[in-house]
Amino acid sequence: MLYISVPLGKLVRRVSRLRGGGSALPGLVVEKIDPGFMQRTLSTLPLGVAVVSGTNGKTTTTKMVVELLESQGLKVFTNRTGSNFTRGVAAALLGDVDWRGQLKADIAVLELDEAHAVHFVNKVPPRYSLLLNVLRDQLDRFGEIDKTAQLLQHIASKTTGTVVLNREDPRVARIADTLDGPEVRYFGLDDSLLSTFPNDDDLRAGPGSPVPAAPAKPHADVVLRRVGTDDADFEYDGATVTTGMKLRGVYNIFNAAAALVLARCIAGNGATPTDHDGLLKALSQVAPAFGRGESLVVDGLPLDLVLVKNPSGFRLGLKSFPAGGYATMVAINDNYADGRDMSWLWDVEFDSLREGGVDQLTGSRAYDMALRLQYDDVAIGAVNPEIAPALAAFIREAKGKPKRIFCTYTAMLAIRRELAKITTVEVVS
Repeated sequence: MLYISVPLGKLVRRVSRLRGGGSALPGLVVEKIDPGFMQRTLSTLPLGVAVVSGTNGKTTTTKMVVELLESQGLKVFTNRTGSNFTRGVAAALLGDVDWRGQLKADIAVLELDEAHAVHFVNKVPPRYSLLLNVLRDQLDRFGEIDKTAQLLQHIASKTTGTVVLNREDPRVARIADTLDGPEVRYFGLDDSLLSTFPNDDDLRAGPGSPVPAAPAKPHADVVLRRVGTDDADFEYDGATVTTGMKLRGVYNIFNAAAALVLARCIAGNGATPTDHDGLLKALSQVAPAFGRGESLVVDGLPLDLVLVKNPSGFRLGLKSFPAGGYATMVAINDNYADGRDMSWLWDVEFDSLREGGVDQLTGSRAYDMALRLQYDDVAIGAVNPEIAPALAAFIREAKGKPKRIFCTYTAMLAIRRELAKITTVEVVS
């Protein structure tokens, strides 16, 4: 079957890319005709597999871990497109294996959707896992967040080496109590930053809500102590270091602490000593993952794409990328990859958009977004559910101003395709 599945999968991948199709289709094909392809291929890697999962930040955190490990001389396989279902991993493998199905890499670092990660780890137990957070997201798929926490706990239970947990998220931190076998390490925050990164319970607590007694915190291998405009302080090994950061968005900086923990664990198990200065230099050079604070140039001015897919993500996106001085567009889709349930829009406060208003609303749920903004007294310029003409109008009518687009996942992909016709957009494959 190997001699058929790999050439056929590569052919489907090439045809799919020529036709502008989805990045996961070739993986779906190879999964059907050769169910053991992924397990067989990844089992050959000397340092095994690392899985990154959680509600927010998977794509950028995975990118950070990959670039940190590459700074240590390791060859890393990853699913760069952010297609984080098992078929997305299989599709990415088809791009990297040779015609005999052999993968030349030291380790795989894979971003995986919480639910699909459960299926993946049943087939391929990871040596490492990094679990970022549990927040309300895609309620139509996951229901209550305790279900999401159970999914992450299953990933941890299948991990054979080291599990890295978010010390500040109680549902993630509690996973440690259920484990018997894997080593557990943590990333954390300085107390002064806790209000900047609220967990789900903090987000939904009303004024005057009782504050439960906090359990004693475990030691964290890396702690984020300070976030600056273009730098940050991290504490590890008993010392605090300052590094510049190209990444924008406060949530990305917290996830940098997570990436440092995982990268240090993996690099420490390599054949050569860890180059700590090299890790920090690599971290300082990491650029945003596509659509996650990505900045493009249109008419000589920046156009930022900010992914928003749940209340916490939208809230931190508005905080990290303030609207002042920018023309603003919001693109909301409700396709399967976005989540069908758009009720989460009512859990976001849009007061920060009130002064400048929103120039353009688009996407399949544009009118739902318009209604939500009206309740926060945010002025709206135009509403057009069709993304291509709405984007063209936004660029035309906001000429001479920097632009910012807050968008759900599939809307972001559609906007990038349209922008690729008029400016340079990184091709992610």
